[in-house]
Order: sequence, then C-alpha cells, then structure tokens
Amino acid sequence: MLKGVDPLLSGDLLKILDDMGHGDRLLLVDRNYPAAASGKPVVRLGEVSIIRAATAILSVLPLDSFIEHPLERMEVEDDPAKTTPTQDELLMLASAAEGRELDYGVVPRLDFYERAREAYAVVHTLDTVPYGCFILHKGVIF
Repeated sequence: MLKGVDPLLSGDLLKILDDMGHGDRLLLVDRNYPAAASGKPVVRLGEVSIIRAATAILSVLPLDSFIEHPLERMEVEDDPAKTTPTQDELLMLASAAEGRELDYGVVPRLDFYERAREAYAVVHTLDTVPYGCFILHKGVIF
C-alpha cells in the first residue's frame, strides 16, 4: 500500500501507466469486451465499476492536451449522439480530473475492436454496463 495512491492501482497497472508514453492509448473496458483479443497486456480489476476504475486511473494518468479527443467512447446503437449514463459520468469525471472541458471522440463498435490493436494495454473490469468501453490517450505533464 502506498500513501496517496489509490489502492486499486496495483503495481502491474502502475508500471503500465508509467511505461506508457505520450500518445499511447489505454483501453478501459467492461466485462463483455474481449480484452485478450487485442494481444496487448491485460490488467484485470475484477468486480469494480468502470467509473471506479477511471477514477483511480485518472488520478495519475494525464490525458493528451495536443489532440481534440483524448478520451473516446464506443458508439451506442449506431447513433453517435446517443450516450449511456456511465459514458456521461465518465466524461464529467475526466473533465474534472483534467481541469478542462472535454468532449468524446465517438468510435463505432466494430472500429473500436480494430483500434484496440493499437492500444498499449487493456484494463478490464467486470462492470455489466452496456457500451462501457473507452480509449484514453496519455498526455504529458508540464
């Protein structure tokens, strides 16, 4: 246990977050996402919500400030304007963590699976929310 570090951030997850470079992508996904299919390292957090996992991750991971959408979400039911309550909450959480207004990049479901191959790693939760799949682009610390 480390003082000031969220206990959900295991040594393995902290190492991955630290090893990531500017622009690297982290997938944060729900229980239905085929996490191992991307061939990237998978950190399994077990029965925690996407929001709980995002809270821990965003406490140490800066989001990219050089791109328009450093946070992306899976499109809901082929409608880029439609969101879920979890997606809305995560956007507010990320904006607060970053101290700036963010807006999602929206990735169609099948494209999301393709883009997963470009990710640095996958954080897998057992959250049951639908469309609980996100891409976080790592930024820099000034």
